[in-house]
Amino acid sequence: MAAGYEDDWSDSDDDMGSDVETSVQLGIPDGPLESPSDLLDAAVSRIGGHPAFLTSPEPPFPSALCKNCSSPMELLVQVWCPLESSPSDRALYVWGCARGICQRLEGSVRAWRGLRYNEGYAAKLAKKLARQREKELAQAKAAEDEEKRKQAAKTNPFSMKSTNAPNPFGLGAQVFGEPSSPPAEGIDDKDEKAGDEDEDTSDASSPPEEEDDEDIVSALAATTLETSEWKTAPSYGSLYMSTVAEYLPPAPKPKIPQNVQVEENASAKPSEGTWALEGYENSLEVDHIFERFTKRIGYEGEQCIRYELGGIPMPFADDEVFKRLFPAPPAPNLPVTRPDSMVVPPQKRTYDPSTISQCPHCKGKRVFECQLMPNLINVLKVPGTPEGVKQTTDEERRKEVEKALKGSGNVEHAGMEWGTCMVFSCENDCCTEKGASSKSCWREEVVLVQWDN
Repeated sequence: MAAGYEDDWSDSDDDMGSDVETSVQLGIPDGPLESPSDLLDAAVSRIGGHPAFLTSPEPPFPSALCKNCSSPMELLVQVWCPLESSPSDRALYVWGCARGICQRLEGSVRAWRGLRYNEGYAAKLAKKLARQREKELAQAKAAEDEEKRKQAAKTNPFSMKSTNAPNPFGLGAQVFGEPSSPPAEGIDDKDEKAGDEDEDTSDASSPPEEEDDEDIVSALAATTLETSEWKTAPSYGSLYMSTVAEYLPPAPKPKIPQNVQVEENASAKPSEGTWALEGYENSLEVDHIFERFTKRIGYEGEQCIRYELGGIPMPFADDEVFKRLFPAPPAPNLPVTRPDSMVVPPQKRTYDPSTISQCPHCKGKRVFECQLMPNLINVLKVPGTPEGVKQTTDEERRKEVEKALKGSGNVEHAGMEWGTCMVFSCENDCCTEKGASSKSCWREEVVLVQWDN
């Protein structure tokens, strides 16, 4: 994600007042999940309900037990999130404990990553990678040949084979049968390149084989939930979860005097994201982190989850979790005696992913994947989906969000008291058992919770 404060959003469309799309995907509730086939389909993202697993037999039931009270927890969200570069189907599951005695305790929110090898997509992915390697080799060879021709031209300036100038005699190639140099692959042959790109795109975005999906659903219908311990677990009403892109309104441009010129930073790309190099000033007076949080989610108050694999988490408040993820830089060396007029810049905190523990299986880094939002608590309080959602203005929506965050809303609390739950998963998306690759696996990932004060 690119750097920038939320007040710095701007791009070429600002003059027209268009919103700016970020790299964050938002999960919002989209009606009751009642279809029997969808309930058993792991590729259907959901809020609440019972989980649908990728493998049969299903994972061990203790995965959903609270680490404090050892009671079964309710499923909060299930996210279908396969990686384009991976041959495995992939889903993320997050459970939470709503018991009052477990609030603010580590282990009351747990996240698991499930993988299942998809042979159909693996074959397509292998073909795509093979084509990419062929193109790279062809481009490298073309570049090498071009470099050789340039070197030859420098060595012999009278060489008729130089590509920098046409043959002034014209007949040489006809008499001696000198072949013409073929065009470099992927440069002049535009039709072939376009065809390859279309083929690559179709392979990359192709869903898993229909036969594989049918096999998964059939196996799960026969062996899971109805006859397993998972069916006895408590659950909220199940809702579909739709995914939408996050849009933010452009910041108003400052009024600049006519005689002042401002140079644009051509290297800045604010439309790529928002929090990558976000700086936070230390303050003892106002929790600016909470203010930014409420302002940001106020643009889409229905969001229950923010998803951005490898992105930057959005902190809820200035607490120990925030200080861990956004550590303060070393204090500047200041003179012992300094004049009163000396200005000391405030310390800026930036995101440091190295503070997250590594994956215990592959020893790889963990990266931010998603975070649960306060509105999820409101949605899960009542079985089913809220009906008759009233259209509100941005200001009204922001006020409602602030009320919900501060616990003064009109909806009764269900017991969960977190402000946001951040999930960090293995960067390598590893799937190994005892050092060897496996067709499927079930991995617990790191959850950091910022509690509602």
